[in-house]
Amino acid sequence: MAKDTWRIVTRSADGELIIRDFDSPEQILKTHLQVGTDDCSTDLALRGAPIFRSLVGPMPEGRNVVRYESPEVFEHLTKEWAVPKAPRKRIRKTAAARQAEAGIATTRQDEYPDTQLDSSDDNAG
Repeated sequence: MAKDTWRIVTRSADGELIIRDFDSPEQILKTHLQVGTDDCSTDLALRGAPIFRSLVGPMPEGRNVVRYESPEVFEHLTKEWAVPKAPRKRIRKTAAARQAEAGIATTRQDEYPDTQLDSSDDNAG
């Protein structure tokens, strides 16, 4: 499928990403100098796409988008992507927490001595 959106991602002075979309690479040529054409992309639809001075790319983004990034954006997003995410940790109850729960159950039993505490009563609701 042909790529129909050409995207440039840069960063503003305050650090916010600026995304500009174009309908064709010719519109990008108005502001950037073409220095070559891509001939080694693993995405065959990008082969022959222009390479622009001061932009990293072309790179695929979804099915229909060709993306170019400023070197600063490329470096930041690559570092962000490369940082391993912290594994989710399973929180287990400590012995103190189990004792606290047991203390609560004992207190309830003391308040209502005629009532029998049963674990099935908790699940009855």
